[in-house]
Amino acid sequence: MADRGRLIAFEGVEGAGKSTQIELVAEHLRKRGYTVIETREPGGTSLGSEIRQMVMRPTRTTPSPMTELLLYLADRAQHLAEVIVPALNRGDVVVCDRFSASTVVYQGYARRLGVEQVRQLDAIVRNGVWPSITFILDCPVDLGLQRARGDDRFHREEVAFHERVRAGFLSLAEADPDDYCVIDATQPVDEVTRLVLERVERCLQKS
Repeated sequence: MADRGRLIAFEGVEGAGKSTQIELVAEHLRKRGYTVIETREPGGTSLGSEIRQMVMRPTRTTPSPMTELLLYLADRAQHLAEVIVPALNRGDVVVCDRFSASTVVYQGYARRLGVEQVRQLDAIVRNGVWPSITFILDCPVDLGLQRARGDDRFHREEVAFHERVRAGFLSLAEADPDDYCVIDATQPVDEVTRLVLERVERCLQKS
């Protein structure tokens, strides 16, 4: 069993298969005896669900990039206080669909707000909380968009936006391979799961 909590984040372009892998990893860990909290950003709390509606639904009034960033950070602040930090303090494993990397990539790279500015604001909100590992499920943008379900604002973005997102994730992973693990999400689901679990087990074994 884990002697302290772990935060495991899943990232990737739209349609990369995050939800499927989160379910499979959580199921595997529960069978191993771990207490697993599955959550997501935005929307991991009641307040976060309201913020999710604000930032993701298509409306006549589109939030500015900075407004969008601050809404995501507000969601994260509440998520950390209400869900993630208490779970980590209990020694649980938190498996999260998107976390800080998405903010840096979507708002810093794709919205062009500036990576360092976004990092600084995110660091204030996180207050030292950081994933044990962040998985980046990578696939070509056109394939991901074909797979993706939903009709939110981000699904409606131009292909160039999604290409910037993909490039941003890969850039983060290249700069920090200890914290990020890129997995080819075009492989069969069971092979992706096998590769993910190999890295998860290594994280859980660390003191």
